[in-house]
Amino acid sequence: MKYLLKLTLLLIAAIPLCSTAQSPKFPFQNHQLDFETRVNDLVARMTLEEKVSQMLNTAPAIPRLEVPAYDWWNEVLHGVARTPYKVTVFPQAIGMAATFDKASLFKMADYSALEGRAIHNKAVEAGRGGDRYMGLTYWTPNINIFRDPRWGRGQETYGEDPFLTKSMGAWFVKGLQGDDPKYLKAAACAKHYAVHSGPEPERHVFNAEVSKYDLWDTYLPAFKTLVVDTKVEGVMCAYNAFQTQPCCGSDLLMVDILRKQWNFTGYVTSDCWGIDDFFKNHKTHADAASASADAVLHGTDVECGTDAYKSLVKAVKDGKLTEAQIDVSVKRLFMTRFKLGMFDPPAMVKYAQTPSSVLESAAHKAHALKMAQQSIVMLKNQNQTLPLSKSAKKIVVLGPNADNSIAILGNYNGIPTELKTVVQGIKEKLPNANVVYEKAINFTNDTLLVYMNYAKQCNIDGKQGFKAEYFNNAELKGDPITRYETELNLAWQEGQGVIGNITARNFSAKYTTNYTANNTGSLTFEVEGDDGYRFMINGKEVINAWTRNRWGARQYKIDVETGKSYQLSLDYWQGDGKANIKLSAGDYQKTDFLALAEKVKDADAIVFVGGISPQLEGEEMKVNFPGFNGGDRTSILLPKVQTELMKALKKTGKPLVFVMMTGSAIAIPWEAENVPAIVNSWYGGQSAGTAVADVLFGDYNPAGRLPVTFYRGDADLPDFSDYSMKGRTYRYFEGKPLYGFGYGLSYSTFKYEQLALPTQIKSGNSVTLSVTVTNTGKMTGEEVVQVYITNPNSKVKSPLKALKGFERISLKPGERKVLKFTLSPEELSFVNEEGVTQLIKGKLMVSAGGSQPDELNVTSGNVLQKTISML
Repeated sequence: MKYLLKLTLLLIAAIPLCSTAQSPKFPFQNHQLDFETRVNDLVARMTLEEKVSQMLNTAPAIPRLEVPAYDWWNEVLHGVARTPYKVTVFPQAIGMAATFDKASLFKMADYSALEGRAIHNKAVEAGRGGDRYMGLTYWTPNINIFRDPRWGRGQETYGEDPFLTKSMGAWFVKGLQGDDPKYLKAAACAKHYAVHSGPEPERHVFNAEVSKYDLWDTYLPAFKTLVVDTKVEGVMCAYNAFQTQPCCGSDLLMVDILRKQWNFTGYVTSDCWGIDDFFKNHKTHADAASASADAVLHGTDVECGTDAYKSLVKAVKDGKLTEAQIDVSVKRLFMTRFKLGMFDPPAMVKYAQTPSSVLESAAHKAHALKMAQQSIVMLKNQNQTLPLSKSAKKIVVLGPNADNSIAILGNYNGIPTELKTVVQGIKEKLPNANVVYEKAINFTNDTLLVYMNYAKQCNIDGKQGFKAEYFNNAELKGDPITRYETELNLAWQEGQGVIGNITARNFSAKYTTNYTANNTGSLTFEVEGDDGYRFMINGKEVINAWTRNRWGARQYKIDVETGKSYQLSLDYWQGDGKANIKLSAGDYQKTDFLALAEKVKDADAIVFVGGISPQLEGEEMKVNFPGFNGGDRTSILLPKVQTELMKALKKTGKPLVFVMMTGSAIAIPWEAENVPAIVNSWYGGQSAGTAVADVLFGDYNPAGRLPVTFYRGDADLPDFSDYSMKGRTYRYFEGKPLYGFGYGLSYSTFKYEQLALPTQIKSGNSVTLSVTVTNTGKMTGEEVVQVYITNPNSKVKSPLKALKGFERISLKPGERKVLKFTLSPEELSFVNEEGVTQLIKGKLMVSAGGSQPDELNVTSGNVLQKTISML
């Protein structure tokens, strides 16, 4: 009967429709049929070769079936990323986690999805709907647990706590995917599944081994919530192996848990180049065909990055898997595309009508500022150093992040029309003051390359600057398109037009000029660019970073003579991702800290903006600075040179404020003891500088909370490659942190009263608790109310304490609110040694306050606690 019904529907689909001017050519084009029927019809019409082609992230068009090309790869970590269009850039994910505000994150995801829809609509209209970073399948959020602060990609996560991560991740997915009963606004993707968090240099070969307890207590809860409860559309499997099997081919993770226990029906993508890891790095498979077949059999539907999946045609013919098993994956992929409305008339899909005017709309920019403000965590404010006076006559702003636009944008970012660094924010805040800025130091050393405007001394073909030849390939081959550049400081988003028909993907360029020195002495040339470059002086190659030097800068020092001319030639190629090439020149000078302190001692206040940046931490980077390795850190201590400069500045006796930018926890023991005011602003997005200035000068009352533990030093950390949670994060760390998870100060003070909940609860039931919070300060402020449970039964393995509820509220002076929280049976359970969730029996401590129960802060005041009995 079921088959007869489907046959009837297909026959009906062939009948001309009264509502359309033209009948659909194929039943799958008939939008009156359900998605499953349409997907089955489409896949049934495809050849094996066509099916396999659709399992690559760059899925080609199938003209005979009128199926357009599509690239599955797109990013929206904190705003639409890597698009050639200008977009709104929100704070980095770790900063958004620091807001502890689910509603704000939901709105951010909603706004970002709208901008993504507008970009996709524009791309389709321009015939570029199949280009990378133009699609609607976003490989976000990153819900890995930030177990170790040395991991460079931790900035992309929502922190170290499973409850915070799953809560924030769920609201992000809801905002991104929308609430339409039929269509997705965009498709989110939970990554990297699972047990993945560095080290970056070893991610392609590393085998993670964890206990069943840690797996289910720490590493899987966020994935389970997003898959089972939030219905995330996609999942990305991780590079590393788990229990000796590559994650994309894991029996336990991919088959037993994801597909069987959680009944996940969406699509799974490999991480990019991850299938190659099976046979090239993990050495678990003999060749591409074996690896690809095994990945598909484990439910990995699309391969990103390389084309190992092309071997699936041979794998089917060789009997490694069947065409029917290929069909399963292809149907999942087209189901997602159908749910996104890609095969229906735009008039039927409300999101397909999203106008370009949403890009960087006033509401979106305002929310980017709000989230930047909300993300700021005030760590210290001794003797009310902050807020600073707006009547100040002179403010000195120093440090490597004070005017660093790269730092505030984080990684996996888009590019806004306008952004504000801290220097810019302070200057706009105090238009009548003398705001003095000096970089003073680099992140890890005190010797700066003082740049000169050397381009004025560069000429070629009778024109000042550089002759630029652009090639529509990455090999400098063929006939170039030529123009002249006045200087070499060029940047493009991927897919953005470069010149003529050349776009910023797989292009190359040659830049040539003649530099005439006007002084005798040394000169250092610095080349910085993505992907690859090589630099020649007088025909001699002096820098070779041609083999994918992504994110790296190289330098070469020469001696020059007045009036002498030097031929400069710079070759550059770009593969994918954003592109930039920059040639600078100057001479090195060592900063004299005592002289600098003497120069700035007449300031009303000194603001040092330091920390680290995405130039040092991130994904698989080539970084060669003390304390950093491959995108990760080898030490969590603030680089020594920054501490030494602050020591000199402290001696001026002037108010000193340390504004820290970071994507992870930094150990600052000297600063915590000696600097009167410390503010952590993360990588705050396009409005970071405005938000910092608002906090420093009292126009915004900070209430951000740490989503990670700030340890005292490296000795607090277990071995980086050990995935056991013992001694890690606030849940299992038995030492005393510098600043605990959930910590953050305010310009207001708060009081907690009347914690009410039953004294006895039957196991398996939910429990509702209430607590009253009052703003006892003189300023309107926000407070993050946090609920923790502690299991005093030492015979039961469980976290030392665990977050189970949080809410961000705003209170006027004297205002009070009653907050209610409901703890579900799941939140009142524990994971046993076998990884099985069981209900807690016996005594349980419940606390409510503005911090952890034993990590009090001076502005959130008291934490209330009650013991209840679980029957």
